[in-house]
Amino acid sequence: MTIGEFLKLLWDQFFVLLYLITWIVSVLRYKRFFDTPLKYFPMLIMYTFFTEVLGYFIKNYEEFQFFSDERYAIDNLVIYNIYQLIFFLFFFDVYRKIFNEDKDKKLFSYASILCAILYVGNAIYSNPLHSQMTYAHILGSLLMVSILVFYLIKTYSTASIYPLRQNLLFWVSIGLLTFYIPFPIILTLYKLKVGIGTLVYLRPILVSSIALMYSLIIIGLLVGKRKAFR
Repeated sequence: MTIGEFLKLLWDQFFVLLYLITWIVSVLRYKRFFDTPLKYFPMLIMYTFFTEVLGYFIKNYEEFQFFSDERYAIDNLVIYNIYQLIFFLFFFDVYRKIFNEDKDKKLFSYASILCAILYVGNAIYSNPLHSQMTYAHILGSLLMVSILVFYLIKTYSTASIYPLRQNLLFWVSIGLLTFYIPFPIILTLYKLKVGIGTLVYLRPILVSSIALMYSLIIIGLLVGKRKAFR
C-alpha cells in the first residue's frame, strides 16, 4: 500500500483518522488514567483503528482476503463481529470495576455473560464469517445503553468535590451514548429493508454519530483529571 493509497483511505473514511487522533491523545494523556479501569483504553482504540484498516484492505486488496471463494472474497464482516463483542465486553468490565457494591458488580457481570451468549446464539443462527451479527449487535447495544444510563444516574446522584466535566469516564459515557442510541435503530431499519428514501440518510447519521462519539472522548481526554475519575 502506497502513501497515496493510505491518504486516500483516510480521505474516504475520515473516521479512521479520528481513531488515530484519539489514540495519540489517549497516549499523551495516559498518566491521567493509567491506574483506572480505563487503563487499557489506548489498546482498544488502536484495535479499533487496525480493525478498520484491515477491513479496508480485505475489501480492496486480494492479498489480504480470507476466502478463496470469489463469492466471499471481499467479506470482512467476521473481523467486525469479533470487534464488536470485544468492545462490549471491554466496557461492561470497565463499568463493573467502577462500582463498589456487590449487587452492581454482579449486574455488570451478568450483562457480560448475556452479551457473550447473544453472540454465540447469533453465530448459530447465521454464519459469522459471512453475515453481520445484527441481532447480537442490536441487543448488545441496548445492554450498553442501559449500563451507560445506569452509570450516569449513579454518578449524577453521587456527591463529589470535583466537577463532572473533569471526569473522563463521564465524557466517554456520553460519547458512547451518542453512538449506541442510533446504532441499533439504524441496524433495525436495515434489517426491515425500509425504502431507499430512508436508507439514504442512515449512513450519514451513522458516520456523524461516530465522529461525535470520538470528539466527545477526545474532549474528555483533554479536560479529564485523575482525581475526578469516578
